[in-house]
Amino acid sequence: MDCSRLPKVELHLHLDGSLSFTAVSRLDPSVALPDYQRDFILPAKCQDMAEFFARAPRGSTLMQTKEQLRLVTFDVFEQLQRDNVLYAEILLFPYLHTNRGLSAESVVEIVDEAVAQANQETGIEARIILSVLRHYPTQQSLATVKLVERFKGTRVVGIDLGGYEAAYPLFAHIPAFQYAVQHGIPRTVHAGEMLGAESVWSALKHLQPSRIGHGVRSIEDPDLLAHLRKEQLHLEVCPTSNVQLDLYETYAHHPLNSFYEAGMAVSVSTDTRTMTNVTLTQEYERLHQVFGWQEEHFFRCNLNAIRAAFLSEDMKQRLEQRLRAGYGLHNRYAHPVFGSSSPVYGRSGASHP
Repeated sequence: MDCSRLPKVELHLHLDGSLSFTAVSRLDPSVALPDYQRDFILPAKCQDMAEFFARAPRGSTLMQTKEQLRLVTFDVFEQLQRDNVLYAEILLFPYLHTNRGLSAESVVEIVDEAVAQANQETGIEARIILSVLRHYPTQQSLATVKLVERFKGTRVVGIDLGGYEAAYPLFAHIPAFQYAVQHGIPRTVHAGEMLGAESVWSALKHLQPSRIGHGVRSIEDPDLLAHLRKEQLHLEVCPTSNVQLDLYETYAHHPLNSFYEAGMAVSVSTDTRTMTNVTLTQEYERLHQVFGWQEEHFFRCNLNAIRAAFLSEDMKQRLEQRLRAGYGLHNRYAHPVFGSSSPVYGRSGASHP
């Protein structure tokens, strides 16, 4: 199967973790390819999270000016174009890019303008989700969610909570997510990655997201699986990243295929294209090789992603038409659970462009 030609949707993509060598070498010409491979890319298996977080700041340190932020944004769109991505949601931590004088608001404005221009030049639709890290104080997460509100009507469409869930509980961020609920701001949360099912339960209870970033350890709790399936709460799954962080011994041990076969709302993403050293096409190839996935599997996952996207219903319908045309499937693989009349998608951001 030629997975490169398949149209794709990606909902979980960290901007600061997706710098190609081309981008890095332009931002810092002193970085040679061996340096990039050593300092920016994680090994296929990390010993622990400390190894992950040692490399995590590498990208953001090169993204502190308007020119740098624009360069990285356009570089990511070039990567998306090579992957034949129709639509992407890009995770941006505004406060990671304020070390050289930019305000968080300026960071968002710069990236929003770059995404809008890149959309015009490539035809790839994309939106921005503003993320907060778990170790941030309440005031900072509230400021971030208010930035989402401030940029309503632009490419900025939602709020996310990321960071090391095993070290930092989510309670400092409840006020920000309550604000998001009250103001109709779409929400996603990293959970069920480095902690088990209890982390997902806690996120659902306290933050009320319509999507979960990763969420793979939900597999450990049958009651949680039943709840996620019943409510069609979407999981943004990043298999290679999960194996790399040693959540699973091998790709074959990953639960994504089990989620799919159980009728859960899942989609496939790369997480961090640099650190994970993977493209979305490569993820598809691995799923094809390991689980025998065919076009129907990828089509349904992408359809799930479109219908869980933080977009207006009109834009979702247009993207679905492009997806069906790209697969040449028309209605052949229509899935009754995810039919367009399903009410579950009404809460995923219909007020946004």
